[in-house]
Amino acid sequence: MGDKAHTHPGAAGRAQAADRPTSVRNVVLVGHSGSGKTTLVEALALTAGAVNRAGRVEDGGTVSDHDEIEHRQQRSVQLSLVPVEWNGIKVNLLDTPGYADFVGELRAGLRAADAALFVVSAADGVDGSTRMVWDECAAVGMPRAIVVTHLEAARADFEEMTRVCAETFGGDDPDAVLPLYLPLRGPEGPDGHAPVTGLIGLLTRKLFDYSSGERVANEPVGDQVPLIEEARGRLIEGIISESEDETLMDRYLGGEDVDVRTLIDDAERAVARGVFFPVLAAAPAAPGARQGLGTVELLDLITGGFPTPLEHGTPQVTTLDGRPRELKPCDPDAPLVAEVVKTSSDPYVGRLSLVRVFSGTLRADQTVHVSGHGLTDRGHEDHDVDERVGALSTPFGKVQRPVSHVIAGDLACVAKLSRAETGDTLSSKDDPLVMEPWEMPDPLLPQAIEAHSKADEDKLSQGLSRLVAEDPTMRLEQNRDTHQVVLWCLGEAHADVALERLRSRYGVQVDVVPHRVSLRETFGGRASGRGRHVKQSGGHGQFAICEIEVEPLPNGSGIEFVDKVVGGAVPRQFVPSVEKGIRAQARKGVAAGHPLVDVRVTLLDGKAHSVDSSDAAFQTAGALALREAAADAKIHLLEPVAEVSVLVGDDYVGTVMSDLSGRRGRVLGTEQSPGGRTLIRAEVPEIEIGRYAVDLRSLSHGTARFSRRYVRHEPMPPQVAERVKGEARAAS
Repeated sequence: MGDKAHTHPGAAGRAQAADRPTSVRNVVLVGHSGSGKTTLVEALALTAGAVNRAGRVEDGGTVSDHDEIEHRQQRSVQLSLVPVEWNGIKVNLLDTPGYADFVGELRAGLRAADAALFVVSAADGVDGSTRMVWDECAAVGMPRAIVVTHLEAARADFEEMTRVCAETFGGDDPDAVLPLYLPLRGPEGPDGHAPVTGLIGLLTRKLFDYSSGERVANEPVGDQVPLIEEARGRLIEGIISESEDETLMDRYLGGEDVDVRTLIDDAERAVARGVFFPVLAAAPAAPGARQGLGTVELLDLITGGFPTPLEHGTPQVTTLDGRPRELKPCDPDAPLVAEVVKTSSDPYVGRLSLVRVFSGTLRADQTVHVSGHGLTDRGHEDHDVDERVGALSTPFGKVQRPVSHVIAGDLACVAKLSRAETGDTLSSKDDPLVMEPWEMPDPLLPQAIEAHSKADEDKLSQGLSRLVAEDPTMRLEQNRDTHQVVLWCLGEAHADVALERLRSRYGVQVDVVPHRVSLRETFGGRASGRGRHVKQSGGHGQFAICEIEVEPLPNGSGIEFVDKVVGGAVPRQFVPSVEKGIRAQARKGVAAGHPLVDVRVTLLDGKAHSVDSSDAAFQTAGALALREAAADAKIHLLEPVAEVSVLVGDDYVGTVMSDLSGRRGRVLGTEQSPGGRTLIRAEVPEIEIGRYAVDLRSLSHGTARFSRRYVRHEPMPPQVAERVKGEARAAS
């Protein structure tokens, strides 16, 4: 945080493996799409010396290669790791996508990190989704700092942005969110805009001029002095109020000039404890320059103020049978516990797993136990297997630099773990353990897909299984009712990326088709039907006649079959055949091709032939009888209804409730939630919420979340049912 001596850039900036947990900092960058996270990572790597001669970042990018999707979408779509070194500390920078569709990548980054750097654009401000992530970090006590970017924008106002950050992130204590530096502006240009050329250090009372492309320290002059003192006084009070030294405030208020080193140490401890949240400023370096504005200060904060992995508790660990296991935090000599936080496919080395080691030491060529994450309900196959670890490496652009081992607290890439998926635990094969999984959002946008050709059909299953192995926020469904393959995603961009990866990585072309919900049919009243199947064409013929009565049953009753035949009109051996035919027809439906449910079918009478009657003939007669009964009856379509729970800011409650009503929803109730939000519970037909994940984001400007669960099938309104039946008739 102060004016420290720094390592010379070059080889020192190219971090590889750490030798002890205290020499590691794991930092996740959080912010809305376009806030400048990736540009900031490149600027930090440039300052740390991890660049090639062309000025491009060598350290990192992604776990795999930079895929074309990011270039096409002009935004990050996956978690990236960029390891750099600063003052002898390895800094693992985890760059996360800012777009809401890729929140799964953000969750993985939060799991792998020990502190968070919130990136806020001076031109755009703080969006609702960034506020929500801040609250999540606050709930678990994760240390945080804020860096303001886009200072070069014409409408950028650093002072106003620090006020907004204090108001937004400070909660009841806005003095816990204060700037450590103030921007130093140069002369106004022809457009009247004064560019930021340096920073004023409030604790050290020094100017750091970046205008030459190098950081040069100077003393403040003229009217800069009172500006420093006013902001410095407030900063000191904010730091001291969070100090563990309770005498410091009294000494300061008593007129004592507190030593700068004491203030810096206190500030760093407060940051590491997650009670003080400094605001910094940063801008990329000008072409040809070596250091971006504010990058030295930011790296100093990360290495001096952010906690080591030793200060971050290990997530809950259990044995495979669920017994809790206590582990010493981040001990390289303890039993191995590591977690796969990202899985990807590399065109050269195959599957790559980004792993955070929480306990023990992971070594190349070691055999480990892979414990599955339990997401079988999302189309992921269950697995608990032993696998041999391939090569260990740290990303260096498109090259993986090999390392022999990875200690507790560090991150690295593992090659050729063929069964490991994102979220899996790696542990000793002789002492298998499993980590409590991190929270993943439910994918709620369905994409029904079909193979484009026969060749694609042959590869589709394997391609989809690999896709969901990489991304636990994706769910694969093989719907037994509609016979559709459905990929559940977080949003349209998420779906777009998934289908593009199917095509480019796995060579599978698919077509998106309309998603169908699982409708049912039932009888609206009693009806009778006669099934007559009589054919004679030489030799053995076919003869079967049966008469049935159908009546509706309560919801959830299924199909009930009753035999009331007397006198052997239908021989005993053929009664099961009639039932089999009726049930087969019920599965196909009797009106619009949807399964028939909740009826009692009673076999009353029939006729048989001593020679020509058969099992097949009575199956056919049973199906015909059910169809005839349906032709003379009112058939209701039943639609699935979901209970939807929407957590939304109070400002949008009216808008969301009105929208739910427009979707034929019934609001069940509301309740207040912390943070000025309201939980709305409603029952809504599933056919009306196919795109609700997209629509709710638009309605709430990205600040609302929802969950859904199936509750029952109920009759569809007649006008809607007639439309669905008409569509079915047209399709047939």
